[in-house]
Amino acid sequence: MTSPGPVTRDLLETFDDVRSRTLARLDGLTDAEYLWEPVASCMTLRADENGVFRADPRPAGDVRPAPFTTIAWRIWHIGADCLRGYGRFFDDETPSGDQHLWPGTAAEGVQMLVTDWSRFRTRVELLGDDRLLQPMGPRAGSYGHESYLLLALHALDEAAHHGAEIGVLRDLHLHGFTAEQGTSNEVSTTT
Repeated sequence: MTSPGPVTRDLLETFDDVRSRTLARLDGLTDAEYLWEPVASCMTLRADENGVFRADPRPAGDVRPAPFTTIAWRIWHIGADCLRGYGRFFDDETPSGDQHLWPGTAAEGVQMLVTDWSRFRTRVELLGDDRLLQPMGPRAGSYGHESYLLLALHALDEAAHHGAEIGVLRDLHLHGFTAEQGTSNEVSTTT
């Protein structure tokens, strides 16, 4: 393989930084944290009657405010919904199976995220600068006129902001946040 051009190299370096930061925040994640629902009616992973876990689907339409999601759901969203889901825009992959299937344990969920991240990163690297800057074409449907660079930057944005949200949720869990604590509208000030 030839070395990547400057656009690909810089994109992958940033992608790797986000990956490292996110995985560092997931180090030691417990199953209790993974499925923790800090507020009522969280979107999460749920086991069916056979013990198979699936991510809750997004509600139809533009629901405001958006439902709150668990760490497990956010990991699924980065891995399966975004990084794996965007595989449909590459020439070598045809989506198959239930995209909402996801492991019900923290260790397996993080490992699946690592796998999806690696696969997406490899696809971007193999494009190289020339192809990265070209439109995705008919396979991408209404996004066909958009470049692979835009797709990769969108994936990077999704991974970075949901990774940061995961970090905040872990901090809240670590510090013993409860929904009752979050309902106060009082403002305290100190002088």
